[in-house]
Amino acid sequence: MKKTLFLAFTGVALLSACTPSKDSLAAADTNDDVILHAWSWSFDTIAANMKDIAAAGYAYVQTSPANTCFVGENGGMALYSNPGDSVTGKWYYYYQPTDWKIGNYLLGTRDQFKAMMDSAAKYNVKVIVDVLPNHTAVDHTAVLPDLDAAVGGHEKLFHANGFNDIIDYNDRYQCTTGKMGGLPDVNTENPDFQHYYMTYVNDLLSLGVKGFRYDTAKHIGLPSDPLDSLATRNNFWDVATGREAVKGLRLAVPADSLFIYGEVLQDKNVKETEYAEYMDLTASAYGHALRSVLDKSDFKADSLLNWHHPVDGKHLVTWVESHDTYANEHESAGLTDEQIRMGWVFLAARQNGTPLFFSRPAGSTRENYWGNNRVGARGNDEFKHPEVVAVNRFRRDMKGQPETVSATDNGAVIEVARGNAGVALINISASEQDIENLPTTLPDGTYIDKVNQQSFTVSNGAVSGHLSPFKSYLLYSK
Repeated sequence: MKKTLFLAFTGVALLSACTPSKDSLAAADTNDDVILHAWSWSFDTIAANMKDIAAAGYAYVQTSPANTCFVGENGGMALYSNPGDSVTGKWYYYYQPTDWKIGNYLLGTRDQFKAMMDSAAKYNVKVIVDVLPNHTAVDHTAVLPDLDAAVGGHEKLFHANGFNDIIDYNDRYQCTTGKMGGLPDVNTENPDFQHYYMTYVNDLLSLGVKGFRYDTAKHIGLPSDPLDSLATRNNFWDVATGREAVKGLRLAVPADSLFIYGEVLQDKNVKETEYAEYMDLTASAYGHALRSVLDKSDFKADSLLNWHHPVDGKHLVTWVESHDTYANEHESAGLTDEQIRMGWVFLAARQNGTPLFFSRPAGSTRENYWGNNRVGARGNDEFKHPEVVAVNRFRRDMKGQPETVSATDNGAVIEVARGNAGVALINISASEQDIENLPTTLPDGTYIDKVNQQSFTVSNGAVSGHLSPFKSYLLYSK
C-alpha cells in the first residue's frame, strides 16, 4: 500500500498529518534491516571485519563487483591516482567487466570470496553483491575468450547500438542500448549471454550470496522499451529474477528469498514503477533532499516526509550518500562525518526504506576525499560509531512501530517517534539546542538516552531537554 505523509504546521513543530494518537498505535509494516556498503574493501578485509559488522547491527554487507575486470594502470591499487602519483590505479576498474566469473585483481580470488562467505555465515550476516551485466570494459578488446565464445562471438556480445554514445539519457532507446561513459553496451537480450551471466549469478548463490545490487539498472531495457535490432524480446529482467529460464537455466533460488535492488537513478522518463515490478529501487532523489537538509541544518530546507519517488518507501533503498555521490563528482564528500552520521540516524530510525551506509575511505577528510587511497583497505570507523550502532539496534527494536516525524521551529532538531516505544532526537546543527514542548508519542516520564546518557523529560505529550551539536539521542519507553 502506498503511504504519503504530509506536513502540518503547529506553533512548535512540523508534524506528520497522519500522526497516530498515543492510544491507537496499531502495528505497522516496517523495514527492519540495514546494509553496510563495504566500498572497495577486499574480500579478505570484509571477512576479517565480519564480527564487527555483525556487532554493529548490519543485516547485510554489500561488496563491490566480484566479476573479472579490466586491469588498469598496470594493476595499481590506488582508489584514485593522478599523473605522477607514486601509486597508480582507479577504484572503478571493477565496474569494467572482461568476463563474468568470480574474482578480480582488486578485491580477491574466488577462494577468497568463498572464505568471506564462510565468515558471513559464521556471524549471520547476509552478503549482497554488486552486479553489472549492462556493459563491458571501455577497452572491449580486453574481453576474455571464454565470454566471446559463450555468446557466439565478440560482435554478438553487444547491442547493434552499443557503440553509439548516449546523447539523450531520457530517450529510452538510447538509454537502454547505447554506450554510457565510454562503456560499450552489452546485448543483455542475447540468450547466450543471459545463460552465461546466470551461470555467474548461480555460482554466487551457490556460495551463499543473499542478494544483488544491479548497477546501471535503468540502462537495461524493460518489456515496454524499444528493441535493439539484435534483440527479439526485452526479457532480461524476467530471466534475472527467475520468472523465466534461459536455455534450461533458471535463477537457482526463488527471487523472493533474496534482496534484489536496482540502481535506477531518477530523471525524466524513467520507468520506476515498471522496474519496481522486478526489484526494489534506489531512492536517489530522497538522498539529494536529505543532503540539502543536512547542508543547511534545517529540516524545512526540503521535504523529507515524502520519498520523492512513485514507489512506496517499503521498496526503496535509502542512503545519505552513495559511492557515486562521494567518489564521482564529490557531490556529498563535503559533508562532515558528523553530518553524515546524523543523516544516518534519521534514515535508520524511520519506519520504511532499507538504509545503506556507505563506508568512506580510511583517513579521509573534507580536504582529502581519498584518505589512505588504497583499494582493498577497510573504510574509516564511522560504520561502527556508537551512534550508528545504537540506531541500527533501535531500528530492529522498533519493529512493527509506526512513525511520526516532527521538528523544531528552527528545523535544527528532528524527532522520529516510533509508536509509544521509542524516539530518536537528532540535532543536525552545529549549535547547542534546547527543546521544550516538542510533541511526542512517548508516555510521560524521565528518559535517559542510550548513547550519551543524557536526560530528557516528557510531560503532557511533549519532550524537553538539551542536545549537543551534531548529536543524536535514542529514548526507549521500556
